[in-house]
Amino acid sequence: MADAMAAAAAGESPPLQADYFFGRPWPDLNEGLSYTDTFRGADAETTAALINFYSENYKSSAPLPGWIHRIRNGQITVDGQVVTDPDMILRVGSKLVYHRLAWKEPFAPHLLQVLYEDDDMVALNKPSGLQVLPKGIFQQRTVLAQLQWKEWKMPPSSCSKRKNVQLHPVPVHRLGRGTSGLLLCAKTKLAKVQLASYFAEGAANAEKKRDGTEVGKERKISKFYRALVTGILEHNEDVVTQPIGLVHYPGVAEGLYVACSSGKPAMSKVCVLERLVHQNQTLVQVEIHSGRPHQIRIHLAYIGHPLVA
Repeated sequence: MADAMAAAAAGESPPLQADYFFGRPWPDLNEGLSYTDTFRGADAETTAALINFYSENYKSSAPLPGWIHRIRNGQITVDGQVVTDPDMILRVGSKLVYHRLAWKEPFAPHLLQVLYEDDDMVALNKPSGLQVLPKGIFQQRTVLAQLQWKEWKMPPSSCSKRKNVQLHPVPVHRLGRGTSGLLLCAKTKLAKVQLASYFAEGAANAEKKRDGTEVGKERKISKFYRALVTGILEHNEDVVTQPIGLVHYPGVAEGLYVACSSGKPAMSKVCVLERLVHQNQTLVQVEIHSGRPHQIRIHLAYIGHPLVA
């Protein structure tokens, strides 16, 4: 209360209440998903049947009978009109939309804890099992959805340029679905740009300092994680600078992120917190100086100590 009175006397906005929980229980089904395409041909006379377009371009989504069923079920529109004839001939430039039916997403926690909040940003304690942004089978059960559903005290447009005001906070970085920890979300576009630039500095510094010298000296934001790994680490500290890249892998459409020489620079500093000799495991702290996908998992496995399942 004293802090709020002092801020008001100085003409500043009082600090917002923090350390509280929010979250709406997930609906049983999500809202489905729409995928938009534009039919393009080599020339104006090019034509193709609707079923050919989907069965040839999206084989991994469904086999031919599956696409026929979706079309006859009224799940596809062409130029805004529902089409149920698989043999309909498409015209160049036609807009196609496939409407995926609603489905029940796997379990995910819905409560989020606010640790800090002001007019520019919100710091959340993200629980394990909750995805940050929509991807794959998790399209609704995400941090972003809960941020959109909550009523926030956003900066008044009279106090800042309207173009800078957002409807709700947005995450400025990601944490893996299975990872718990601090997640920063920006309330304004300016804050989003500034915070994102701080995280980008880590990747830039990792590329410049792959020898591990002066680790973290120029960073404005540091990222620390705790992890339990298999085996007993010999050294108390280890700096890993193995590049991480995306490679083709059978059965995985997007490919897999792995340790590879052709990947992007990445840097992790691993420090031993406790050696659990009887369990043949080690509790470590990992400070990552770049934000490559699955960086902790890949770097720990690279030095011979994969995460405990």
